[in-house]
Amino acid sequence: MAKVILAGGSGFLGQALGRRLAAGGWEVVVLSRDPREAAPFREVLWNGETGGAWAAELEGAAAVVNLAGRSINCVHTLVNGREILESRLNAVKALAKGYARAKNPPPVWVQCSATGYYGNAGDRFCDESLAPGPGFLAETCRLWEGAFNALELPDVRRVVLRIGVVLDAEHGALPPLAKLTRRFLGGPAGSGRQYLSWIHREDLLGIFEAALTRPDMSGPYNACSPAPVTNAEFMRELRAVLGRPWCPAAPEFVVRLVGSRLLDTEPNLALHGQRCSPALVQAAGATFRFPAVGTALRDLLAPAKV
Repeated sequence: MAKVILAGGSGFLGQALGRRLAAGGWEVVVLSRDPREAAPFREVLWNGETGGAWAAELEGAAAVVNLAGRSINCVHTLVNGREILESRLNAVKALAKGYARAKNPPPVWVQCSATGYYGNAGDRFCDESLAPGPGFLAETCRLWEGAFNALELPDVRRVVLRIGVVLDAEHGALPPLAKLTRRFLGGPAGSGRQYLSWIHREDLLGIFEAALTRPDMSGPYNACSPAPVTNAEFMRELRAVLGRPWCPAAPEFVVRLVGSRLLDTEPNLALHGQRCSPALVQAAGATFRFPAVGTALRDLLAPAKV
């Protein structure tokens, strides 16, 4: 049984990936700051910053997936921004130290990044050849990927997944948006013209599986649906799925006020966007069960799941 290490795998995405891989016959080990004895997989203590006993898990493992990093779902103050960036860079450095100690380190390392790499990109299609855009999230992704790419890892196949907004019924961006929409507040944010590169959780898990198992995959890949939509289009589909009528847009100043002061989240997460193409990952063999946003939302928010 091949062993896979999920660094920072205690979040919703890591747990979903762990269940998917375990069902496929993998031995899953989660590196966590707060390991649980009753967890569905073996969890090992790490602090995401330094070496430690956890590094022994790398010996003879088949692959590492690095999902570690503080959530960006907060107001991006200087303090929070520094923690967001440092948590990502420190996790890469810690894993590199573990690799240096292992006699037989994992030959595959799948590194998470985000479509925020391209900055607030307007309506142009973003593929992996584009340079990083401006802004805090783009700079964070640039430094994050740069730290990973700078590592001396001979004979290690490296894959970077630039992940879009992950749609899940219980976690991430969708539940608060669905809550607002049910309360008849499901209008676009600002102009509504900003693009959303999204992906159904199950399709993203399939991309992770491909990255782990396909020897021809290496380098950066956009991990998002082939049908990005504008914020206005996304909210229209969400209203339709939840049976709510048209709603006027929330002006930008309202989004900024409510986001930062009432919801304690960064308004630019709603007001900025990217229109990304997953053509490269599709060429590598990835398929999408939920290529259209309406289909994805209906699957996640069917009456039995509401």
